[in-house]
Amino acid sequence: MNEIMAIWADWLKPSAGLPTVQWSILMAVAAAAGHLLQRHTGLPKVVGYSAVGALAGLAGFTGGAWPLQGIGLFLLELGVSVVLFEAGGRIALRWFRHNPMVLLQSLLESTLTALAVYGALRWMDVSPRVAEAIGLIAVAASPAVLSRVIMDMRASGPVTERALALSTLSCLYALTLVSARAGLLHRPVTTLWETLYPVAVVLGLSFVVGAVLALSLRMALRVMSPTSENTSMMLIALIAAATALAAHFGGSAPLAALLGGMLLKQLNPRPWAWPRQLGTAASLLTMLTFVMVSVVAAKADWSHAVAGLVAAVVLARGAAKIAGVVAANWGSGTTWRQAVWTGSAMSPMSSVALLLVQQFMTSSLTLGPRIAAIALPAILLMEVLGAIICTVAIHRARESSRTDIGDAWSPAVGDMRG
Repeated sequence: MNEIMAIWADWLKPSAGLPTVQWSILMAVAAAAGHLLQRHTGLPKVVGYSAVGALAGLAGFTGGAWPLQGIGLFLLELGVSVVLFEAGGRIALRWFRHNPMVLLQSLLESTLTALAVYGALRWMDVSPRVAEAIGLIAVAASPAVLSRVIMDMRASGPVTERALALSTLSCLYALTLVSARAGLLHRPVTTLWETLYPVAVVLGLSFVVGAVLALSLRMALRVMSPTSENTSMMLIALIAAATALAAHFGGSAPLAALLGGMLLKQLNPRPWAWPRQLGTAASLLTMLTFVMVSVVAAKADWSHAVAGLVAAVVLARGAAKIAGVVAANWGSGTTWRQAVWTGSAMSPMSSVALLLVQQFMTSSLTLGPRIAAIALPAILLMEVLGAIICTVAIHRARESSRTDIGDAWSPAVGDMRG
């Protein structure tokens, strides 16, 4: 592919640059592949997006240099921020006051995930710092993949809502801990205060940026209609500004957007109308993040040794998430069967996990590549396989309203009668 691109570059000189043309064509192919895959197989569109990106990455696509930087990194952060802002806006804090077991489920599944992945990698002789980093990265589920699957399946119900809430909270923990831990990779930590201080700084600065974002939107909603197209455009513009500023101030851009969404939900508890107005623009941005993640992750060094480590991470992570959700399910308002499907629906990893790996890469030239060597293949695998598992879980939980696809995954007649 590099030779073909070199030939193009000699005679094709587009006004916006050759990478723009490459990415535009790749996005068009991904959109068509996602549509056709869902139409003929019932699989979610994100599988098609990821497959096209992975094939391009394996073929040597030059548009996704790793580690990400410049406009590519900003677009990935913006896409994640838009998704997390909307996901944070779905979480009403009073829900945890009335049903504290949901919060316990979240804390337990995240803690078990980090410990299980760390233990599995240490058992396979991975160094403690690399195992610790991948354990923290594995905590983050993917609200972006889950949202796309829910949209494709037209799903709604307790499993869907619970999985989306727990996935969002897992991102909150992972973004906070990784942002703080990445800055301490090569510093000896001897006291509890030295451990907690970076966490407080990242969380505090991100909270300030998120609060400014939420208050700005709250003031705008006093004079603008929530259904206005201009309100949607203002929302994206403000999230973009917060994304650019949060990291500069020492916080985390996706974390600030997530906290901003949660704060705005408390200030403006009525159902939001602008997610429908964002429409195609937000979908295009989200699809770009899926393709970018798979392009980058496909360029990782694949080998038998890495395959064994990735398998250990995926199995330990999946088992821990299901076990954590099930263990704290008593009194949470869902059945044990629904708890299993909820834990299964949290399988996907995608753009948030890639941003966490990026933070380790920029913080350490020695540990960063070793972390990425295991994390990137795991992210690519769980972007594709996780979306399929999530689809099956939603079907088996009987929360998909689509009857034209996925008949093989629907509950058997005997199950429905039972």
